[in-house]
Amino acid sequence: MASNEPRGTAAMIVNARGEYLLHLRDNIEGICDPGTWSFLGGSRDTDEERAEEAIARELKEEAGLVVPGLERYAVVTLIGPDGKRGQATVFLGHWDGEPHLLPLTEGVMLHWFPAATTSRLVMAPWARDLIEQHEAGQTADIK
Repeated sequence: MASNEPRGTAAMIVNARGEYLLHLRDNIEGICDPGTWSFLGGSRDTDEERAEEAIARELKEEAGLVVPGLERYAVVTLIGPDGKRGQATVFLGHWDGEPHLLPLTEGVMLHWFPAATTSRLVMAPWARDLIEQHEAGQTADIK
């Protein structure tokens, strides 16, 4: 039932080299994790919209990206743009394209990063934690 799902969604996208697609978010008020590297994503528009529908829409709207076969990976707790704690459903997907060719409509840029370099980035803590978990081969608590 969509209305019981977390409002937020995100996509942890990995390429064949094991790099993670990260999104440098705008440094503006009113968005989650402003000014950090994080995953593409956004909120469900309605209570009826399923998380799968929301992440597919967000990827298409933000970057013209279609990632077939996205799978639920985790539910994370984060701080929303209103400063309140919320949750997001994170999906895992695979894509091997060139991020600089995508028509990015939100944020500053997209870039592939090896997991080893993420400790040097200003990142959303929940996104860094998920990369570490994925790298360790740990499975997430999937709803």
